[in-house]
Amino acid sequence: MVHAFIMVKTSAGTSEELLASITEVESVEGAHIVAGEFDIIAEVDAPEVYDVLEAVSTGVQTRDGVIETKTYIALD
Repeated sequence: MVHAFIMVKTSAGTSEELLASITEVESVEGAHIVAGEFDIIAEVDAPEVYDVLEAVSTGVQTRDGVIETKTYIALD
């Protein structure tokens, strides 16, 4: 099992709508609006690294209002 965090930067005024949309992406176990450089952090659990990539590239980055993402794979 691969555990990862996806940091999402959104355009102004879209965080709440995107939060609802991102939580529906397969493999996303939870997501939160946060303060800081990024606006949303999503937690992903997937069988393989490829599945994390799929969640990011087709599930998150394609959403209107997503400006940038960074993905961090947990090592523990």
